[in-house]
Amino acid sequence: MKLTIRSIALWLGLAAMGRGQQVTGSGSLAVSEASSSDAAGYTVQGTTPERERALRSQIQIMQPAVLPYRVIFVPQRQYINATKMYHLHVPMGMTSKMFTHLPSRSDFIDADLYGGDDWVAHWMAHELGHLETNNTNENEAEKAAAQYRRRLEEYAN
Repeated sequence: MKLTIRSIALWLGLAAMGRGQQVTGSGSLAVSEASSSDAAGYTVQGTTPERERALRSQIQIMQPAVLPYRVIFVPQRQYINATKMYHLHVPMGMTSKMFTHLPSRSDFIDADLYGGDDWVAHWMAHELGHLETNNTNENEAEKAAAQYRRRLEEYAN
């Protein structure tokens, strides 16, 4: 258990310093520097450049009241460890493929369960709802997410 906590703490420390993992075309991971002068004010780590561009575009369309500091795509094993470390409580009948850690304004996405650009847009709206309301209440996050999803829909039409 201590080894798990230490490895997650080290991993988050690297993320805080602006280093992230990048999935290369061959499917392997490469460590890369995150942009410190990012115009949007947040970093996206651990995914392909195409997925990052799509996510950034979707977040820009949603125009959230509060942006995350970082969006981190992690392999399922690390995702599960992060949910344990942050004591994530999932309501009965629901699953977790993405969550927001409010104190650090970090969104964690289970990269192994990535369901496509529309999927990530739908659920990122929910996570941005948590940031806007600054609470863990799922219903309040969904209320805020409805506005973001409407903006995405209007943009698509």
